[in-house]
Amino acid sequence: MPRKTNLDRPAGRGKRDRTGTREVRMPRPKPKIDFTVDALEYRNVNLLRQFVTDAGRILPRKYTGMPAHYQRQLTNSIKRARQMLLMK
Repeated sequence: MPRKTNLDRPAGRGKRDRTGTREVRMPRPKPKIDFTVDALEYRNVNLLRQFVTDAGRILPRKYTGMPAHYQRQLTNSIKRARQMLLMK
């Protein structure tokens, strides 16, 4: 889910004039982390399923909005749960 961009004016074809065209990016949503690091365990399958797609792929940090150390622990917990056949 890429962020939406808004242009002040529509870009013309082949124009190299950059005066007046500014791309305004929408800010990323702040993550609402309502759990502790201790909750990121392989046994907590209900929590881990929120960060996995239907196909079973782990969502990247860009979409989860989690800090890097949380994302690494999340990834390891999901992989461990998969090894133990607790989740897909």
